[in-house]
Amino acid sequence: MAFSRKHMASAGSVLGISALLLAGCGAAPEENSSASGENSDYKGCMVSDFGGFDDKSFNQNTHDGLKAAEEELGMQVGEAESTSETDYGPNLNSMVQQGCNLTVTVGFGLADATKEAAAANPDSHFAIVDDNSIQADNVRPIVYDTAQAAFQAGYLAAAQTKTGKVATYGGQNFPTVTIFMDGFAQGVEYYNQQNNKDVKVLGWDTKSKSGTFTGDFEDQAKGKTNTQNFLSEGADIIMPVAGPVGGGTLEAVKEYNSSHSDKPASVVWVDSDGFETNPDYQDIILTSVQKLMKEAVLDTFKQDAAGNFTNEPYIGTLENGGVTLAPFHNFDDQVSEETKTALNDIKTKIISGEIKVETEGSPKA
Repeated sequence: MAFSRKHMASAGSVLGISALLLAGCGAAPEENSSASGENSDYKGCMVSDFGGFDDKSFNQNTHDGLKAAEEELGMQVGEAESTSETDYGPNLNSMVQQGCNLTVTVGFGLADATKEAAAANPDSHFAIVDDNSIQADNVRPIVYDTAQAAFQAGYLAAAQTKTGKVATYGGQNFPTVTIFMDGFAQGVEYYNQQNNKDVKVLGWDTKSKSGTFTGDFEDQAKGKTNTQNFLSEGADIIMPVAGPVGGGTLEAVKEYNSSHSDKPASVVWVDSDGFETNPDYQDIILTSVQKLMKEAVLDTFKQDAAGNFTNEPYIGTLENGGVTLAPFHNFDDQVSEETKTALNDIKTKIISGEIKVETEGSPKA
């Protein structure tokens, strides 16, 4: 949402979130045609979750994959931006009616609608990001083991903190949210073990699987309040896993630093490279736990356009480059060579299996 806004598979869970959302109608689906290209008869489509395509995170990164496919393949494009969960079914049906060859749905919240559309239209192809619950010949799951990169981020945060306290919080308590939080906390624990330190993690307990959540992926004021609380408790590096709610964290840290220039705080972003998607906050973004959603979506469109659709899940890992720790950008000279070496070593050991990062949200093939 992190939106990864993260995802649920059951209808009950969907209804649970619905109570938190404002009712509304989705924007009218847009239809575009490429002027030329070898796949001008092929149509690729996408339906967002309620965060919209400009959420600076999960949806935006996935939408970039659609635009890249349009440019590279010369295909026709259809897209529908949802503003509430009640838009999911109608928006998907609209894509089918437009004759989309492959429709990508963004987020676990669309699982039920995607499953229904796929069953009703067996000759159409679908892919869904951050959900692996649908077993169908015409649906490809695109999922990510973000705990691996979050583990690196936790180690980095523990190495960089000046106060000995770091923090994380989520939008809602779903596996695709807590996978980040769990990996982050495990990385801090690993740092403590390797360096005989005692850095504390606020906002998440790996043993009890409990922590701090705002209750939604929309209210930035809640993210700001959570962050202000963490800062007052002494945390100086904070990782929000709450999609647009993370904007409240950026605002809170920016304000905090304006009066604490001697001991500034920083942020670990998620899903996209926050340095690129949040240009007004580049001076406070230490790094990001990235899902390379653009690349996976582009590749899925390429395969389908070439007649090679597969329902085999794509699982992004450190090994295949599907997840990664973003560059440190403005903080690069503040991260020691020792820490950089350790992070590379951690990556190697996670890939080899020497370090096992296991969470409830870790996807299974």
